Amino acid sequence: MSDIPKADERSSVDDDGLAIDTAVAPDEPGAPLAAALEAAGLEATAEPVPLSQRQLFLRRFKRHKLAIVSLAVLILIFVLCFGASWFATSPSDQRSDLSLKNMPPSLDHPFGTDYNGRDMASRVLYGGQISLRIGVGVAIVSTLLGTTMGAIAGLYGKWIDQVLMRITDLVLILPAIAVLAVAFQRWEASPTTIVLVLAALFWMPIARVVRGLTLSLKEKEFVEGARAAGASGPRIILRHILPNCIGPIMVNLTLQIAVAIITESTLSFLGLGVAKPEISWGTLLYDARSSYNQNIHLILFPGMAILLTVLAVNALGDGLRDALDPHAKH
Repeated sequence: MSDIPKADERSSVDDDGLAIDTAVAPDEPGAPLAAALEAAGLEATAEPVPLSQRQLFLRRFKRHKLAIVSLAVLILIFVLCFGASWFATSPSDQRSDLSLKNMPPSLDHPFGTDYNGRDMASRVLYGGQISLRIGVGVAIVSTLLGTTMGAIAGLYGKWIDQVLMRITDLVLILPAIAVLAVAFQRWEASPTTIVLVLAALFWMPIARVVRGLTLSLKEKEFVEGARAAGASGPRIILRHILPNCIGPIMVNLTLQIAVAIITESTLSFLGLGVAKPEISWGTLLYDARSSYNQNIHLILFPGMAILLTVLAVNALGDGLRDALDPHAKH
């Protein structure tokens, strides 16, 4: 019986000067643990605060070192290309100088010169503006279109789902290069036209992914609760469906940039790309096709720009996929 812990007795004095015994209840929450820690010279620690979704995303993304390096490379490429007017001469302002024709890389011309004696470094940087605009534009437009189609098909179902998915299957089997060749014969091959035509051919994969996720999510309790509360279809899509599909959507957005840049470069190499006087990385490859054996720098630097950008975008997409995966470890 003597080993039973007693309440911590303390004395206080009332207004009449009489001592009053007070005690801390032994069953007070945390009192025994706090007393034991205090006796051992330790301090009680608070419970860990749960991390927000944003904090979890940043923690997972920081673990993906390759994705961080790729993001830095992409930022550098965008800054160099879209800030080229600060340190490079615009191709429209460059004059032909045949005395400098096809010169190899040097201090004055780091990327050498082309068949007209124009600086290749300036042309690669300004050509990157068109290629990057097309890549980002196609990715945004196709992702928005595919996400909308997939969400509508998955949420409403029935005949709407059947019609939209049959349209998706039809567009999916179209030969992209042939469609683009016909389209550019009908309309001018401007960057805007290329973006719209490529976006019209690239929205199907994300539409299928979002449709599948929507079919699963619309059976969840929070969507049923929103329906019972009188929420409209567009509100359910915007407030409940799409926030839970953000991972696949963001990954698709990044990967579509790489696909669009490669497709535009392929079209330009075949002579179906942006019309002159505008230039892109693909048109630089097209211009160098006849003399690349003797002047390897004409095809090396535009090709390296495409390769580096595509690799960085793909690595960034892998990092985003891992960081946005809800089943990944914290």
